[in-house]
Amino acid sequence: MKNTNIYIKLILSFMCFTFLFNNIFAVSYVYDLQKQVSSVETEAAPTFNFQSTSQVLMEASTGKILYANNENERLLPASVTKIMTLLLLMEDIDAGKISYTDKVSCSQNASSMGGSQIWFKEGEELTIDECLKAICVVSANDVTVAVAEKLAGNEENFVVRMNEKAKELGMTNTNFMNCHGIDEENHYTSAMDIAIMSRELITKHPDILKYTSIWMDSLRDGTFGLTNTNKLIRFYEGAVGLKTGSTSQALFNLSGCATRNGTTFISVIMKAPSSDVRLSETKELLDYGFANYEIKDISKKDTILQTGYIDKNVEKEVNFIQKDDIKILTKKGTNMDTYQEVEYNEDIKAPLKAGDVVGKMCLKDNITQEVVGTSDIIVNEDVPKSNYVSYLKKLVKLFLCR
Repeated sequence: MKNTNIYIKLILSFMCFTFLFNNIFAVSYVYDLQKQVSSVETEAAPTFNFQSTSQVLMEASTGKILYANNENERLLPASVTKIMTLLLLMEDIDAGKISYTDKVSCSQNASSMGGSQIWFKEGEELTIDECLKAICVVSANDVTVAVAEKLAGNEENFVVRMNEKAKELGMTNTNFMNCHGIDEENHYTSAMDIAIMSRELITKHPDILKYTSIWMDSLRDGTFGLTNTNKLIRFYEGAVGLKTGSTSQALFNLSGCATRNGTTFISVIMKAPSSDVRLSETKELLDYGFANYEIKDISKKDTILQTGYIDKNVEKEVNFIQKDDIKILTKKGTNMDTYQEVEYNEDIKAPLKAGDVVGKMCLKDNITQEVVGTSDIIVNEDVPKSNYVSYLKKLVKLFLCR
């Protein structure tokens, strides 16, 4: 009986010690403030003498708005509508739901579309790759409808997807009635909303730029020539897209996109009186962006932010690393004082797998406290849950080191 009591006491003592030891080696998750240097200096809003109704200039990687005028006014987008169609198509491609080699057959409905077209005949087939060329380069309405039917069964179902995506992106001044942009009652968007969906398309699905940057190409074994409706591609350094649109009511719209030295700007012009004005005002906005701002890499992915023990694991310390690069928009020739703020999730414990998110890191402007960049914090290797043998080994090491 005495021996039994001794064994019970030993077991209870070991369990208590294990509990205390486990908590001793748990990580204390607190804010970790570190100073770093980066940049953006406030300045007076630029002045332009534009003839178009509304304009927006956005930096693509940060979403920073550098200029906006009548940006929320609801206007007819014309074929700029197709940016949303392309966004949904690229989402399906990147998700593996459809491939570039899949065939799209033209329906009677698609073949009947007017406006910009390639005279897609009923029963004729094109690959998704060819469809992207037709839509991005010559803004083919017939091909756009055929693609919508391919992805959603009919255009009506596809338009539901378009509006759902617009809502998801926070496009509060947008309502789509079709996938192509031919003027229709209650079909509208704004310059700001166009900038938002343009950014989503080129940053999340950059392969689209292989199509929107084409100046000239062909279809049907070279028998049908294509020349881009976006003259920015031909006549502006670094231009890579994105989409033109014009009708007698909408007048002339353009979401223009250009990249130089790692910095990308999106310029949106709506309801310009002519194609030439649309192009010149786009260039003026882009020139302003490139002349005054640039993107800087301020905090690199895979940087070790902290090292420590994870609850339920006593065998080794774990590195907590920054998942993504953080880039910020800076005024050329200036620096900004910034700091890094790190917050870990509560109740982090093993087991964990490499890549699991354990916290969030924010880069903030030291003066304004504005968040200028964020990244998830992850573990860079698997962290197994320790068993009693692991705790015993750790205990032995502790006693031996005393």
